[in-house]
Amino acid sequence: MVNVLFMGTPEFARRMLEQLYKEENVNVTGVVCQPDQKVGRKQILTAPPVKVLALSHGTPVYQPVKMRNDYEELLHLGADMIITCAYGQIVPDEVLNCVPMGAYNLHASLLPKLRGGAPIQRAIMNGMMKTGMTLMKMSSRMDAGDMIAKSEVEIEEADTYGSLEEKLMDASAKLLHDSLPSLIDGTYTAVPQDESSATFAPTIKPEEEKISFNGSYRDVYNHIRGLLPRPGVYANVEDKKLKFWSVSVSEMTTDCPNGQILPFIGGNLCVACAGRVLVFEEVQYEGKKRCSAKDFKNGIGRTLVGKRFY
Repeated sequence: MVNVLFMGTPEFARRMLEQLYKEENVNVTGVVCQPDQKVGRKQILTAPPVKVLALSHGTPVYQPVKMRNDYEELLHLGADMIITCAYGQIVPDEVLNCVPMGAYNLHASLLPKLRGGAPIQRAIMNGMMKTGMTLMKMSSRMDAGDMIAKSEVEIEEADTYGSLEEKLMDASAKLLHDSLPSLIDGTYTAVPQDESSATFAPTIKPEEEKISFNGSYRDVYNHIRGLLPRPGVYANVEDKKLKFWSVSVSEMTTDCPNGQILPFIGGNLCVACAGRVLVFEEVQYEGKKRCSAKDFKNGIGRTLVGKRFY
């Protein structure tokens, strides 16, 4: 039985922890995740998905605010191996070196492409046709460790961040299951990353959630779907925010100015963008609940036809 210390925080990481609990030769000796966060308008203190799962299995949970200053307790858990996935902090060398069987990370890209905190979103926003998961040895540099195994995933035309994340979670769970035997007995082969091919996927900034309909329709479309459903995207019209919850590209063409709201078609909101029409089936007007574009049209939406987003 191998004692594994798992580090991760969001739903993606929860799925990897769930896989570890299924492995017959693994004992999860502890879980490390980010501190609880205040969520929603009421700012309710909420535990990360990984913590909820760990506590349901009776596994000790550690939530250092800053791992680099608060890791001493982790050195004495008797862990043989560390597995991380979307933890959210740099793990100090002292922790990486305290386990005899090594520390490994699951990263949601085909390294060395898209190192960083938003590889799934950036893959879509960059218009990539495929991405995947990489299992690597952990090093002191972010996502720069030697690669052990990969799993490719196709990015389809209609994929959003949410749908691609689901595909990658499935691929990652299988990759972890298939790779564990070689991690345990040390028979894996690790290949250094080609630093000259490295690209980066920085965390999404709040200002990127605001959409401009200038530029190519393809770039705008990719940007929107890369941020759906989280953190979401919006544009301003008549001093109000309109948040978009879906997007598609119509075959229709138009010579209307970029960002102009066109007559609704089939109950859907239509917006001009670089000669094409972007279609939105679900929206949320500032101060209102999320709703279908048809319901939006029957309210304030019909009065906005001909106006332009900015």
